[in-house]
Amino acid sequence: MSRPDAIVIGAGFGGLGAALSLAERGARVHVFERLTYPGGCACTFDHDGDRFEGGATLFSGFDEEQLFGQWIERHGMAVEFERLSPALELRTPRHSVLAHRDRDALREQFERMEGAPVAGLRRFFRLQERVAAALWPLLDDAELLPPFGPRALARHAVRLGSYLPLAGLVGRPLWRVLERYGLTNFDPLVHWLDSQCQITVQCGVREAEAPFALAALDYHHRGAVHVKGGIGELAWGMVHAIEALGGRVHFSAPVRGVDRDPRGLWSVRGGGEELSAPHVIFNTLPQDAARITGMEDPALTRLGRRVSGGWSAGMIFRTVRPPEGSGPGAHHLEMVADPGAPFLEGNHVFMSIGAEREGVSNPSLRRMTLSTHISVDRIRGDQDGGRAYVQQVQDRMRRTVAELAPEWCGVVREFTGSARTFKRWTGRSEGLVGGIPRRAGLGAYAGVLGQRLPQGFHLVGDSVFPGQSTLAVAAGGRRVAVEILRDLGAGDRPLERAAAPVVRRSGVA
Repeated sequence: MSRPDAIVIGAGFGGLGAALSLAERGARVHVFERLTYPGGCACTFDHDGDRFEGGATLFSGFDEEQLFGQWIERHGMAVEFERLSPALELRTPRHSVLAHRDRDALREQFERMEGAPVAGLRRFFRLQERVAAALWPLLDDAELLPPFGPRALARHAVRLGSYLPLAGLVGRPLWRVLERYGLTNFDPLVHWLDSQCQITVQCGVREAEAPFALAALDYHHRGAVHVKGGIGELAWGMVHAIEALGGRVHFSAPVRGVDRDPRGLWSVRGGGEELSAPHVIFNTLPQDAARITGMEDPALTRLGRRVSGGWSAGMIFRTVRPPEGSGPGAHHLEMVADPGAPFLEGNHVFMSIGAEREGVSNPSLRRMTLSTHISVDRIRGDQDGGRAYVQQVQDRMRRTVAELAPEWCGVVREFTGSARTFKRWTGRSEGLVGGIPRRAGLGAYAGVLGQRLPQGFHLVGDSVFPGQSTLAVAAGGRRVAVEILRDLGAGDRPLERAAAPVVRRSGVA
């Protein structure tokens, strides 16, 4: 390959989304990854003969018209997945809620509960569906995502009617919507919304910016799947597609430095190589991009400050004996031991359980990933790295699972992870994961206008808009690719430097 058009630092889904979108249009692209496998925080890794998901989570965007579904079909990726219904189950000491794929089934479940305010519930779910219908298409069409050019603004003007449900919601917490419909005292719904907001927009219902939260609630209905073999199968599929299009992905290749040379090119040193390109894409936290480049850029400083107000995760990885009658498929559970306490630090636990014979050396066992939010403030400045605090959190996780999912407690082996693990593993400062909490207020839209960064310098990932999920970071990566392609001249003519992909239909369930 001659001089690349773009260099991507980090093979998480934001970096892979940018690289694949560039390679599809013929751009020359290199990706540098510090690990031996792709996916970043959303990966599948090996440990003593078994394979585990890096985080307990669901994945969306796999329907035919959605981004991952399009890429799988277009590039013939050998990625198989199972559409889940219910996608997950929420358990509290008093209630259980099943996240059905069918939105009416989810709503009717609440309506059947004792004391349900049926009229308010119907109005709430009608609004939620309208907000989601307005915002989810933005993830499927790169030009609809900010920053907006004249063409995008014209297309948004045509869709203006669909945005009317957002009037009166912008800058307000989701709690205000519940007040409007008389739902604040209906505990089953409040607990459900608190749990879903915590894992999507990273804060509870009293804080969450209403449009973000209402749209995120739709992920159960938007191609939510279990990827057979783990989400790493999709990450590897994207790597192979990039390479088939002439790109290069370097593993075990941490980047040691990035400089701007006199020609205005970005010089990247990593994996024993030094390459220069007019564009560099950081799939990292903004503070890590500043550290690698040595730049003191105001935009990176501001964004890094906001990221530092987020979370890391406490993790437990297990292999377990499945309970009788559990069935062969994957399971996803959320558990809240005390709905009156904050949904973090082991009080709220997300559990992902692999399918039968998936990723385990012993076919009679199942793999399991457990996660909870932990406070980086509790660790920051602790000489011991918050070891005692993290152990307390993990002990509470174990108690929560034992109380609310005792059938899944036949533990054969277990190991743990924490903020220190994420920092060592991914290189993310302080082990911060999950992105910036989308708390109510106009600050939630700070990324809509883009960041004032140096020419040819780009950020992707969960800390930049739209962030927050595997699908969102991949869509954000594709949006950055659109801007780079325009700069390379692809806005007027296609770049035809790479071979066309071989298309073959992949099997899905």
